[in-house]
Amino acid sequence: MTTDLVIDVRNVTKRFGGLLAVNDCSLSVRRGSITGLIGPNGAGKSTLFNMVAGNIVPDSGQVIFDGADVTGMKPYQLFRIGMLRTFQIAHEFSQMTALENLMMVPGDQPGEHLLDTWFRPGLVKSRETAVRKKALDVVDFLKLGHVRNELAGNLSGGQKKLLELGRTMMVDAKVVLLDEVAAGVNKSLLNDLASNIERMNRELGYTFFVIEHDMDLIGRLCDPVIVMAQGEKIAEGPMAEIRANPQIVEAYFGSPAEVVS
Repeated sequence: MTTDLVIDVRNVTKRFGGLLAVNDCSLSVRRGSITGLIGPNGAGKSTLFNMVAGNIVPDSGQVIFDGADVTGMKPYQLFRIGMLRTFQIAHEFSQMTALENLMMVPGDQPGEHLLDTWFRPGLVKSRETAVRKKALDVVDFLKLGHVRNELAGNLSGGQKKLLELGRTMMVDAKVVLLDEVAAGVNKSLLNDLASNIERMNRELGYTFFVIEHDMDLIGRLCDPVIVMAQGEKIAEGPMAEIRANPQIVEAYFGSPAEVVS
């Protein structure tokens, strides 16, 4: 069943010992949106994000993905059904080229099976050719052609983030979870990264759920923006409304200047 909500978090709660990290929190991500999640340190946003991504199991409540209850599913299971995540620190295969990193992403390739390599070499070669073509298309889309044969470990922080974004394009992702995409990226490459996220959303229909401390980036990319504090969702709307809310600015950002810094 297709629903307008690709992610629907329903009344989730998570405790770590005596610490109530997320308290009966509900929020949603609409298909085709770039939805941001912000809040001060200790707000519970990382814990909630990790529950959506399958890294943490909620104590109660549900995580619904594309109409199905996926509460407690592991990240690799979510990957198979179209939920992909990038990380604050890029997780590249450092001794493989950028192109090879992309080609590693699609699962269940015939070349992974010994019998196929022996008895169905034509199928293996055909599939590898198709995967390579898709990887080259992704490289062209992200303008990474000049480093496609460079070892991924030698790429800059921003290029590694672009490569992670490219890996999400190698499969049919229904939603991409972006975790602190601006971390460790210089302003020039950050602009390229943001432009590519916008293009993926606009031209290819990707849905993004973004957790980020860079308010300028959130303001550029995201609508709506969800604000969490003390384990609960306290506001949702366009960034202009969030910035203009004196109560949110004073209570959770300290001063208006910090919101736009």
